[in-house]
Amino acid sequence: MLTHQKKERTLIILKPDAIQRTLMGEIIRRIERTGLKFTAMRFVVASEDQCWKHYSKDDEWYQKKGERMVNDRKEHNLPIEKEPAEYGKDIIRTIVDYLTCGPSLIAIVEGHAATMIVKKLVGGTEPTSSDIGTIRGDLTVDSYSLSALDNRAVRNLVHCSEDRAEAEREIPIWFQENEIISYRLVQEQILYDVNLDGILE
Repeated sequence: MLTHQKKERTLIILKPDAIQRTLMGEIIRRIERTGLKFTAMRFVVASEDQCWKHYSKDDEWYQKKGERMVNDRKEHNLPIEKEPAEYGKDIIRTIVDYLTCGPSLIAIVEGHAATMIVKKLVGGTEPTSSDIGTIRGDLTVDSYSLSALDNRAVRNLVHCSEDRAEAEREIPIWFQENEIISYRLVQEQILYDVNLDGILE
């Protein structure tokens, strides 16, 4: 579906580690300060079905991620007990286990280049290599290798859609269209309007 650039939507999930560490306000504040706006929000304990639909991956993804896990295990002299693709599927299994262990905050963020802006704010998926100034870079210290060795999901606080296509696929998993609120922030006049007549009145 083609939408105006100003109306681009993206999905974020503040995962259970963000909730348990009381970082919701900090993360929401960082996003709002850009000029993007929240148009839907839900505090839920995710179901397994929602999580598997959300993290829908293909065989190539499982293979690639699994090969990295196999390499990590070799480096730490751990046994290789299954095919790489199965290790790849274990990544999703651990994410599902984690996202269903407690509440998450699911939200839609809207505005120009919303997907790219939120992705930039959140930072790289691997917390230890995320840039300083990003949510993951500033607020967590976990790593892929440590979480793989512990056989658990990486604690990286936030999920955000990778691109517009992914956002359009993910949003209907969590929200009905009638739950998304259309409204205008006063600051949108400064951000987007061509004619600023009356701004001093």
